[in-house]
Amino acid sequence: MAGIGFELKKLFAKKGVLNSCKAYGYAAVICTGPMLLGVLLLIGITMLCIFFNTALYQRELLICMITYTLLASVTVTSFFSMVVTRYVADMLFEEKKEAVLPSFWGSTVIMLSIGCILYGIFLIFSGATALQGILCFILFGELIIVWNAMSFLSAIKDYKGIFLSFLTSVAVSLIVGGWLLWLCLPAIESLLFAVTLGYGVMLVWNVILLHRYFPHTTLGAFTFLKWIDSFLPLALSGLFMNIGMFSHLVIMWFSDIGVRVHGLFYGAPWHDVPALLAFMTALMTTVNFVVSVEVNFYPKYRNHYSLYNDKGTIDNIKQAEKEMLGTLKTEIFYTALKQLLFTAVVIALGGYLLDLLPLGFNEIMRGYFRTLCVAYGIYAVGNMLMLILLYFTDYTGTLVTTAAFAATTVIFTIISLFFSQVYYGFGFLFASLVFAVCTVLRLDYFTKRLPYYILSVQPLVGEDRSGMFSRLGEFLEDKLEGSNNEK
Repeated sequence: MAGIGFELKKLFAKKGVLNSCKAYGYAAVICTGPMLLGVLLLIGITMLCIFFNTALYQRELLICMITYTLLASVTVTSFFSMVVTRYVADMLFEEKKEAVLPSFWGSTVIMLSIGCILYGIFLIFSGATALQGILCFILFGELIIVWNAMSFLSAIKDYKGIFLSFLTSVAVSLIVGGWLLWLCLPAIESLLFAVTLGYGVMLVWNVILLHRYFPHTTLGAFTFLKWIDSFLPLALSGLFMNIGMFSHLVIMWFSDIGVRVHGLFYGAPWHDVPALLAFMTALMTTVNFVVSVEVNFYPKYRNHYSLYNDKGTIDNIKQAEKEMLGTLKTEIFYTALKQLLFTAVVIALGGYLLDLLPLGFNEIMRGYFRTLCVAYGIYAVGNMLMLILLYFTDYTGTLVTTAAFAATTVIFTIISLFFSQVYYGFGFLFASLVFAVCTVLRLDYFTKRLPYYILSVQPLVGEDRSGMFSRLGEFLEDKLEGSNNEK
């Protein structure tokens, strides 16, 4: 992500409101592209259903199918995403660009193999029709590839291309979906096809960008699996973050406000719709983290660590550390303050804005929206601090804080079910607060002992961390090499 910050600094160097909006837009799409696309499409599809008077049952089933597919795909990729990002960063640092593209396809094959089997079994017994199941299955596969591609696209400086792929995907989905509904074709199948087509456009576009940037080769497609053995805390942290973010939604589906829409598809519209809209408020911190914290903090960070490698004096290292941590505290404070103000504005104006949307909000849903806006705002700050821990390679701290987030989200959400419905959402709010506090305490503890962690914790000799994933990678590499030789 530091590469993104470096490039965005060039955009902000250009004066003018238009250039600033362009930089913020690029940051939003690059950092949150697939999920932001999913949220916008869910909102757009809901509006289309309302405009064309689609039956409530069909609308709820469609939203359930898309939501299930989104959450299933991000769950599968969450275990691999952080490790893959680390692998790409290491390969680029070692100037081995030829190893990047094979690892993209290798990781994609593994994720598809695992995910398609599990999600395919679910779809068979889900109660969906054959056509609905096929469309959900294709969409799931597309999402796996798109999620994985975004882990690699941070190395590409073609922000305009990435941004255009995002806008085109939204436009294609909504235009095709509206056209098919206008032709009076079946609503669920039509809109599922439209969404699948939209993500397909994004998939093809992003893959083309990757192939333009990285050399083509078939060597080392599964070498990245060794990184899972070396950086297992990263893989687990990604999985725990996913559980912490979305488990409260799943638990609510089986609460007393949950409904069984069809077969194995459950939902809680009173909670899901406010959560969907509240999630958008967290994007403020995500974008500001890249634009502000990384653009301003990274040069200080790089200068500090370079002094260790370039034989800097003790006084120079101490001064650089002081400047780096001072900049970090300032950027964290202002980023958190922006999130606080943005959340307050959204809550204050939310009642008026929600009235403009024909989503059927009642007083309980308004309460959920306000609670979840605060929850996602706090989560966003905690997530920012967690990313800074990753900057300092504090993988142990990241694992502990994300595990606490996942555990408390599940526990507190279940506990909230024993109280009145008006308190639903407070489980995730308290879990987000625990997450933010844990990351603050860990970051403070770590930065106060920064020289110790840089100089004393590193192993004196190289450690061989080969394990199950390394052996699996070697096995798959041998199979791939054998098939290439046969050709």
